[in-house]
Amino acid sequence: MGSLFKYNIFGLASVNAIRSLRHRDYRLYFFGQLISLPGNWIQNLAMGWLVYRLSDSALLLGVVGFAGQIPSLLITPLAGVYADRIDRRRVLLITQSISMLIALTLSLLIFSDQIEIWHIIMAAVMNGISVAFDTPFRHAFLVNMVPDKKDLQNAIALNSTLFNSARFIGPPIGGLLVALSGEGVCFLINGLSYLAVIASLMAMRVKILTSGNSKTSVLTDLISGLNYAYKSLPIRFLLIMVITTSLLGLPFQVFMPVFARTVLNGDAQTLGLLIGAIGAGALTGAIFLATRKSLKEIPMIIFISAGMFSLGLMGFSVSVSLPVSLILLVVTGFGMVVEFASSNTLLQTMVQDDMRGRVVALYSMSFMGFTPLGSLLTGSLAEMAGVQVTVFIAGLCCLLAALVFYKKLPEIKEAIPKI
Repeated sequence: MGSLFKYNIFGLASVNAIRSLRHRDYRLYFFGQLISLPGNWIQNLAMGWLVYRLSDSALLLGVVGFAGQIPSLLITPLAGVYADRIDRRRVLLITQSISMLIALTLSLLIFSDQIEIWHIIMAAVMNGISVAFDTPFRHAFLVNMVPDKKDLQNAIALNSTLFNSARFIGPPIGGLLVALSGEGVCFLINGLSYLAVIASLMAMRVKILTSGNSKTSVLTDLISGLNYAYKSLPIRFLLIMVITTSLLGLPFQVFMPVFARTVLNGDAQTLGLLIGAIGAGALTGAIFLATRKSLKEIPMIIFISAGMFSLGLMGFSVSVSLPVSLILLVVTGFGMVVEFASSNTLLQTMVQDDMRGRVVALYSMSFMGFTPLGSLLTGSLAEMAGVQVTVFIAGLCCLLAALVFYKKLPEIKEAIPKI
């Protein structure tokens, strides 16, 4: 790894921006995800295109989004309690294996020409349950892989860089694969890509940093986590902001097939370009965050990025030009990832270790659990008012939420501890 730190990765400006890779276990995790995450985005594109091809329904796109994410709202808080109690790596091995089997099963159904909408909805629910457990364990697992807290912020930023590199690379590849070979290949590639993550987890030598068998009940621990988050002023305001943006803003992504085919008169490759543009902006935002050092500047960064996300979304909703839409989605993607990754960074650096699983579970629930409710809500509205009007209204609501958050900045900055 010595030579790795002499050069830049993903165009990062300095060695400091990749300092968390000096930890062996995190390095294994990083390169396992590097192989696996593009497969996830290839499958995400194929799933959206498949649903719209089979149904021609914006509402069903919302339903599939709802089915895949609603388990996070119901399960993630409880999963967070267990993330503070049991071996995080073992649970991650199970969740990754389940997601792999689901992807391979769907690919078989597509190749055999037996795929139906109900298969996709059922698979979305099952995968959503797996992800609901996976997410809080994965976020909490960072402290196992990166024991030096000085590197924790950088590890979170690198995770975001990795995730959004995949968002940038995966969809265009997925669009090309759908056009050339159909959706089944995309699901197959994603299923096989999970092997890289599973192998990296098995090769780790992490220390188990959990509380073991708790003397209190799950409900008691859950309530204590909620109380802890509520009494912490910055955590409370951050979670409210994340919930608002997740509920009203993030569901725009389920409508990308409609914008690609109906608004912009394109095909699966157009869809890949649109999602790739979001990824390009998100990747740029993640790289930007990887170079940040000061925790005090993060609240203002959250406000500015939330404004960029909202205005980009509103502009995209009224665009009928592909080049203009791509530019606006880059802005939207930048704002989206910076807002959420900054919120995650602030939470992870402030939270006590014995509350880490529960607090990151609340963040995960806020980030993912409310998005399916928004998908169902906006999907219903889109059936009546059209997707362009619906996405514009969503962007406007997010802008108003950002302005409310701005008024709370002095209180949040005052409450941030020195780390």
